[in-house]
Amino acid sequence: MIHQISSSLLCQLFSAQDKIICTFAPMKKHHQPQYLEDVEIIDAGSEGMSIAKPDEKVVFIPFGAPGDIVDIQVFKKKSNCFDGKILNIKKESDKRVKPVCQHFGLCGGCKWQHLDYQWQLYYKQKQIKDNFDRIGKIEYPEMMPILGCEKQFYYRNKLEYSFSNRKWLTDGAPAGTYTEEDCKGFGYHLPGLFDRVIDIEKCYLQADPSNDIRLFIKDFTMKHKLSYHNVRAHQGTMRNVIIRCNGKGEFMVIIVINEENDIVRNELIPALSAQFPQIISLMLVINSKFNDTISDLPFECLKGEPYLVETMKSPRPGFDDLKFRVGSVSFFQTNVYQAERLYKAAFDLASVQGDELMYDLYTGTGTIALYFSRFVKQVVGIEYVEEAIVDAKINEQFNNITNTSFFAGDMAKVLTDEFIAEHGKPDFIVTDPPRAGMADKVIEQLKKIQAKKIVYVSCNPATQARDLQLLDDLYAVKAVQPVDMFPHTQHVENVVLLELR
Repeated sequence: MIHQISSSLLCQLFSAQDKIICTFAPMKKHHQPQYLEDVEIIDAGSEGMSIAKPDEKVVFIPFGAPGDIVDIQVFKKKSNCFDGKILNIKKESDKRVKPVCQHFGLCGGCKWQHLDYQWQLYYKQKQIKDNFDRIGKIEYPEMMPILGCEKQFYYRNKLEYSFSNRKWLTDGAPAGTYTEEDCKGFGYHLPGLFDRVIDIEKCYLQADPSNDIRLFIKDFTMKHKLSYHNVRAHQGTMRNVIIRCNGKGEFMVIIVINEENDIVRNELIPALSAQFPQIISLMLVINSKFNDTISDLPFECLKGEPYLVETMKSPRPGFDDLKFRVGSVSFFQTNVYQAERLYKAAFDLASVQGDELMYDLYTGTGTIALYFSRFVKQVVGIEYVEEAIVDAKINEQFNNITNTSFFAGDMAKVLTDEFIAEHGKPDFIVTDPPRAGMADKVIEQLKKIQAKKIVYVSCNPATQARDLQLLDDLYAVKAVQPVDMFPHTQHVENVVLLELR
């Protein structure tokens, strides 16, 4: 007898899967769904999917837990690969826990919240091992245990919410019964749907009073009947809100509107400031463009300074904490608590002696470069985004650090023989590339430089494994340290120490 799941949570979850399938794996009309019973979920993989192999055919299924026995609906994707969704859970895995968030399964932000945290860590480390074995095909020592996150909730220091006049409706009321106000939503975009948002009641990613700030803004805009953004028609006053915070509990709020509005400027912003003294930086941006990018627009600071100050502990005792000015569009690690552990892992693996020249590739706003700077002779940082280099130089001065140099430009074009000749051959290199990994030309240049050590920090085990394979003829992997930066997601960071053979 098939056990029918009746909880509203799972009903919403499976509804969300319908959308995810339609969005990420659209099926041709002649591909008919199949129904399979008593299927065991055997693994958890990348992109937050669980994996089953009925009849040796791989099926990727969202929101499953290894050990589940389920009935599934599958859609053919490739010759031996399927997308699927759970219809019924006949037996729950002992790795399952009850998600705390009422929006789980819809917003797409915490796809592993149904897995016990210790099992999340297990499958993240396994993800790294699988990529190293299948893609890298290199020799490496036993991985050190993954560094889990003590704060499994409320760990993010930046969230962005969107307004929409097309809220995702879940109450099942007949079409045509909703008013214009009923359809207004303020929250996260539904995965794959650019014009729909999930109206968020409570998010567990950012500390209080983040939720209260968002709800206050929503209540105010609803009460004053301010129009919400219509992406298709490019109309509506309210567009976005960005909320940033630091470890001291101070907040920055950025309100983005489509056009100048007296109610927003003269009523909402003063009311928000009065209600929440924790907001020490309050800014307004007018974005009338057809996209949500605001880094190229003027920011009007209406309260406080246009930045927050975040601190990070020194990797060695007896030294002052580092301080970083985090501006409205600055990139900064969104989990600063765990970023300290990530950088400390990289620092420890580098085993700095104090007289080295260090290169920091993909330096961003210079956080790693500045983190190392007090313990080496000189640091050279290179980054593609010019605005990030501006922030790096500001933070260099903010901490009275004088032994760092930062350069902006395409990595493959900056890191040339001439650049090395001018600035010196590095004793060791720290590289922290984007998800795409390092370009072939950058890897070729690293092999020409032949620094004694490379510390490779990565947010994508697949591209890291690929790059390690390309470096394998000259560099041996000596240590592997996974770090969990984002609990309840499938994402994992990894630090690898390479030494010249």
